Amino acid sequence: MIHQFKFNGFNIVVDANSASVHSVDDAAYDVISRCDELIMSHPGNSLKKRALEILGDPAFRNDLAAELSAVYEIPQSDLSEVMDDLIELCSEGLIWSDDPYEEAAGDLKLKQSVLKAICLHVAHGCNMDCEYCFAGKGDYSGKSGIMSLETGKKALDYLVANSGNRKHLEVDFFGGEPLLNWDVCKKLVEYGRELEKTHNKIFNFTLTTNGVLIDEDVIDFTDREMGNVVLSMDGRRETHDRMRHTKSGDGTYDRIMDNFKALVRSRTDDTKDHRSSEYYMRGTYTAYNKDFSRDVIAMADLGFRETSIEPVVSSPDVPYALHEEDLPQLFDEYEKLALEMYDRRKRGEGFNFYHYTVNLTGGPCIYKRVAGCGVATEYLAVTPTGDLYPCHQFVGDDDMIVGNIYEGITHPETVKIFSAGNNLYTRDECRGCWAKLYCAGGCAANNYHSNGDINKVYKFGCELQRKRIECALMLAVSGSEERSE
Repeated sequence: MIHQFKFNGFNIVVDANSASVHSVDDAAYDVISRCDELIMSHPGNSLKKRALEILGDPAFRNDLAAELSAVYEIPQSDLSEVMDDLIELCSEGLIWSDDPYEEAAGDLKLKQSVLKAICLHVAHGCNMDCEYCFAGKGDYSGKSGIMSLETGKKALDYLVANSGNRKHLEVDFFGGEPLLNWDVCKKLVEYGRELEKTHNKIFNFTLTTNGVLIDEDVIDFTDREMGNVVLSMDGRRETHDRMRHTKSGDGTYDRIMDNFKALVRSRTDDTKDHRSSEYYMRGTYTAYNKDFSRDVIAMADLGFRETSIEPVVSSPDVPYALHEEDLPQLFDEYEKLALEMYDRRKRGEGFNFYHYTVNLTGGPCIYKRVAGCGVATEYLAVTPTGDLYPCHQFVGDDDMIVGNIYEGITHPETVKIFSAGNNLYTRDECRGCWAKLYCAGGCAANNYHSNGDINKVYKFGCELQRKRIECALMLAVSGSEERSE
């Protein structure tokens, strides 16, 4: 199974079962298209075998070469060489490849049985009142609370005790707004550094914040101790202030902008000694800013080079909801963003967009691509009271609680939903999707909240993801070709 698309002058072919990407000329693109039409119309279990038979058929080769030779005014021998190249690629499993992973998917999922990351909800409360907040305005629909130092330490102990031989562990300080409990965050980092010495572990701490309470202490400490900082911002002032405001209804753009600039400036200062320079701006777009490419570009123009913006996931009845009829405009926006990034990169003014980050020569190992997100297996969320949930997006749903840091997993049947029934091949729509090895099956929480089942895909999100992957592949292919010139 292959997927072909044209974008920004590039003809791109993706082999779904190997995730191989090919950039070809117009003639080769049409050869592949005509071959694929015939290959997919023939029944048979082995896609590779069907492809090799058709590509090796002298009558088909001669007819196709003669037809396209007239169209492109090139010798038939050139087109025969294209088909020979396709035979070689097919033999190597790089185009029209068979799927070798479905039978092994369950075994690959077992590799996610050891905990490696926790999301510490250090504050179920917030100093903002964002309209679209999935966390019920920060307090998870009335389940407010502040995590004590003792609970936080117990959570880190739990992570270490259940991490097996994993050396590198991840901890995200989350909320609500975690800076409301900043002193506990700092003390938990100190405790984590002690655990590193006694248990031969390395902690990577991350902070996710709305920025209101960022000060010099936060900047200095995150420089020294945080591997990444996620900064919540929706782009242009009018966009940001419409949804991200205080509890009294005032906009927060002006309150956070200097804080964000100061933190990023310090974090990216090459003269300073800091743990990491990683950060990214994380926004949300809604029906109010379907022209969201302008919001991403606005962030880049402010000097923020690491950007992200996500579509809101909400009830279809709220005024800011996105709907299927919005997809054409949203597709256009993703393309506009990709083209702007392409042009800026050529001018030496490039910036990154989270969803357009793809590595053509490396990237996630195959077990991660097939097993998908490690929700409830590699990753757990911890509430202020110490309850455990599959991930931060399930917190507050009593049906999804899996245990607590004192007793461990008390609901193994809930964990089993994710450990035994949450991979690329437990979702029927994913099997036949060209983007499956780039998407890895999508978000279980979005599936659950939109359909009530982690294996019923959130189709709206799938449509956007496929478009984002096309844009990402164009940028990756063009960048690769630029570097080879």
